[in-house]
Amino acid sequence: MNKNELVNDIAQRAAISKKDAGDFLDAFTKVITETLESGQEIAIVNFGRFSLTPRAERMGRNPQTGEPMLIQSANKVVFKPGKGIKDAVN
Repeated sequence: MNKNELVNDIAQRAAISKKDAGDFLDAFTKVITETLESGQEIAIVNFGRFSLTPRAERMGRNPQTGEPMLIQSANKVVFKPGKGIKDAVN
């Protein structure tokens, strides 16, 4: 499902316009992004938890040349599904 299909589905299920559904989805993703940028977690009951996990600096290899290269440390976004999603897909 791509973004347009998601917006259409939200609009239909919530009985709102596609523009309102698109605005909601944009606001939702912006709130998640800004909250994670500030270092906080987001937990939505029965849906899941968004959090950050630090990844340490490490050595890797350039796949074209085989030369060792340093991969910088970074934060990894982690989504842990909640019980509602786990139960729905199993």
